[in-house]
Amino acid sequence: MGRYEKIHELESELNGAELNIGIVMSRYNIDVSKGLLDSCTAELEKNGVPNIVMITVPGALEIPLALQKMALTDQFDALVALGAVVRGDTYHFEVVSTESAGGITAVQLDTGIPVANGILTTNTNDQALERMSQKGAEAARVAIEMVHILRKLDEEIQ
Repeated sequence: MGRYEKIHELESELNGAELNIGIVMSRYNIDVSKGLLDSCTAELEKNGVPNIVMITVPGALEIPLALQKMALTDQFDALVALGAVVRGDTYHFEVVSTESAGGITAVQLDTGIPVANGILTTNTNDQALERMSQKGAEAARVAIEMVHILRKLDEEIQ
């Protein structure tokens, strides 16, 4: 064993069987959002997630409220936020990026439901298109893994 032989590690798990996953997708920058959605849902299905519910909202700033509403239903094991914020010529990029990320974090902390942040923040649309497949799949894996991590922590703490 290595340096951490005396540390009890909770193994990660990507078995999505029996999980209910909710997705909130921004319609702004729709081509990128659809690419994120395609790769996210493909990864969820690949990992056995049988129940996926998706809603769309106008933009990234509306995502946290929809996530919160979904989290409060107690119908979802995890949620995924999908969208793209592409830098423009004004300060609006920073506001949208910061506020949407902060809102997503607040939903997780306030509800205890894991939320995978699959909102790309890029300088150009080309960068967003280039990263959408990887980021969508990554968000799906994060959602599944966090459900299992939190469940294992609950078991360990009891």
